[in-house]
Amino acid sequence: MSSLPTLADSVRLGSPEPRPCFFLIGPPRTGTSWLHEVLSRRMQLPTPIKETRFFDVHYHRGWKWYREHYRETSAHQVAGEIAPTYFASSDARARIVETIPAAKVACIFRDPIARIESLYRVKCAYGVIRGSFEEALLHDPELVESSRYATHLKAWQNALGEDRVLGLIYDDLCRRPQAFLDTLADFIGLERFRLDSSERRRVRASRYMTRPRSYYRTRAAILLANWCKCRGFYRIVAAVRNSPLRGLCLGGGPPFPAMSTSTKARLYELLRPEIGELETLLKRDLASWKGLASLKPGEEPCA
Repeated sequence: MSSLPTLADSVRLGSPEPRPCFFLIGPPRTGTSWLHEVLSRRMQLPTPIKETRFFDVHYHRGWKWYREHYRETSAHQVAGEIAPTYFASSDARARIVETIPAAKVACIFRDPIARIESLYRVKCAYGVIRGSFEEALLHDPELVESSRYATHLKAWQNALGEDRVLGLIYDDLCRRPQAFLDTLADFIGLERFRLDSSERRRVRASRYMTRPRSYYRTRAAILLANWCKCRGFYRIVAAVRNSPLRGLCLGGGPPFPAMSTSTKARLYELLRPEIGELETLLKRDLASWKGLASLKPGEEPCA
């Protein structure tokens, strides 16, 4: 008796060319919001949300659910997904390899301590975590795990092949955005384009964020929004996001204190071997990432 087809079998049988063909997998807080804004005008990305979280969270919903986010995909248009949570997810990696083995993947690497601090602020602002930075380091493994750059980059290279995995540097995006995008476009097969002046602005920098007025109210609002997204009620989420109700759920609390020098030093010591190995993998000098960051507390040169 033949076994039931797997999701990978269904994908291949149901579509001659599975989509998307490339993933920009972050990790989080590496300019992906800005890139989504810029790339969504030139290629097919999931709609009406930025991140489907299909390959790491919603895989059980099936390929049909995922494909609903690509309704307008043209056979002649590059399609992809900007998915920063996939970077450190072994489940996402295995599932992408299984269902879309020809996919290309791009990663963006940022000073890991600045990135961890930025991710902490965003998670606090949206009610995902609470407490001090030091407490969050103990209770939220993603903060540090997503900064194990060399470990996860090698895992993606081993899974897809080195020629299908591109490593980029966040500093290049901030200082030379046009050259950065040219490199990315060439890799994914997208025709090069010129940035206009409006596209060079910053997007969603965490330094402007504060803690919420009420953690529990913010937490409840985010859980409700996620529930609505899973069931396709995107208009409800958008309506609330664009209304005065947003101000009741996000922000309004005290500002975030700067990370202590001792905590920063411990993190640099912990992640220095990863940075050293990443230098070898990318053939880049990342010496500025190995000591106390030159950025001021909370400073972000771009998204």
